[in-house]
Amino acid sequence: MNVELITRFKDVTPDGGVIELVVWRVPSPVPPTIHRYKYRAAYAVGGVRLIGFDNERGKGDHCHIGDREVPYTFTTVQQLVEDFIAAVDAARSAK
Repeated sequence: MNVELITRFKDVTPDGGVIELVVWRVPSPVPPTIHRYKYRAAYAVGGVRLIGFDNERGKGDHCHIGDREVPYTFTTVQQLVEDFIAAVDAARSAK
């Protein structure tokens, strides 16, 4: 399988939170998605995920906001990064 790493980012915030994003280009879409990207993005504090974006096989594109899981509309890698950062910023400012 010919997988290409597109981007990988990890940061630890001053309050001990972990922000991580990884995106790969894959040879074929991860069902039921139609794009050729596999990704995971998470923001966790104290080992508890507060924000997550991923496209798990069988579930497709979705995000986790606290305890809720909602569909996510993937358009581009750049938009995914922007949406993830906005969700993390909103979660951090809500503290």
